[in-house]
Amino acid sequence: MPFRRSGVLTALAAFTALSLAGCGSGNTPAAPSATPGSDAPLNVVTSTNVYGSIAQAVGGDRVAVTSLINDPAADPHSYESTPGDAAKVAGASLVLYNGGGYDDFMERLVQSSGAKPSVINVTQLSGLAPPEPAGSDTAPADDPSFNEHLWYSLPTVQKVADQIASDLGTADPTDAARFTSNAQAFKGKVADLITKEQAIGTAHPGARVAITEPVPGYLVQAAGLTDVTPPAFSEAIEEDTDPPAAVLQQTLDLFTNNPVQLLILNAQTETPTTTQVEQAAQAANVPVVKVTETLPAGVNDYITWMGSEIDAVANALNGS
Repeated sequence: MPFRRSGVLTALAAFTALSLAGCGSGNTPAAPSATPGSDAPLNVVTSTNVYGSIAQAVGGDRVAVTSLINDPAADPHSYESTPGDAAKVAGASLVLYNGGGYDDFMERLVQSSGAKPSVINVTQLSGLAPPEPAGSDTAPADDPSFNEHLWYSLPTVQKVADQIASDLGTADPTDAARFTSNAQAFKGKVADLITKEQAIGTAHPGARVAITEPVPGYLVQAAGLTDVTPPAFSEAIEEDTDPPAAVLQQTLDLFTNNPVQLLILNAQTETPTTTQVEQAAQAANVPVVKVTETLPAGVNDYITWMGSEIDAVANALNGS
């Protein structure tokens, strides 16, 4: 789901003005990154704390990670960048963001900063986005078949870890082996999560589930479950609009005759419509699992968080 970009240009203009006043150049980084071999950590800026936690796992104490979106109560899709965000990006050695129309403000910040950090666009790295037709301006976000919530694609997360290690190793060759080792350890833990997902499919092959929007789509697919939600419903919720009455009724019908076995709801974009669907599930004794787009309060580790999301799905289907 694309972020709303209102306020980005205003924020960048304000940042430029501040830089000109204080430094004589709008391109001067606010916080220079560490030089290779120095004791100072490398500055890494990510769009959300999900990617920030992955960067931290790979970089360890050799990185200082700043996640621009880290409030577990916030809806990431309505985020507006600030002059402070622009300053952080300008001083980064590495910038990591989702791409695919989800957090375009990061790309704008990089382009306007005047700095040249290493940049990881997860959508491009994943290989999951549909190819753009030759001569077309179509972006992955414009293709309804593309699910941009890539942190739920565990093989993609493994690719991200490898790329972080590579980019950090280029910035700091002295610690390159450490970054590679950290990435391998992290990827091993992700592999354990993949095994957990596959176990769900083994225990409940093809189990019918409903979702309020595509956020957990990669988890549902990897677990061998069947999403029977009317596409027009989840697309409307993702776009922050009300689905047509007939589509809403089709979704509510999923909890009456031959009800689905599980409802997966995005807790960060709850609306009166999704509440109505949740109440229908509860009335039918269909378990509800709530997932999020950022790390919950008190959790700063991707593996712990994603493991709890997968366990919640497994436990709900197991009836525990």
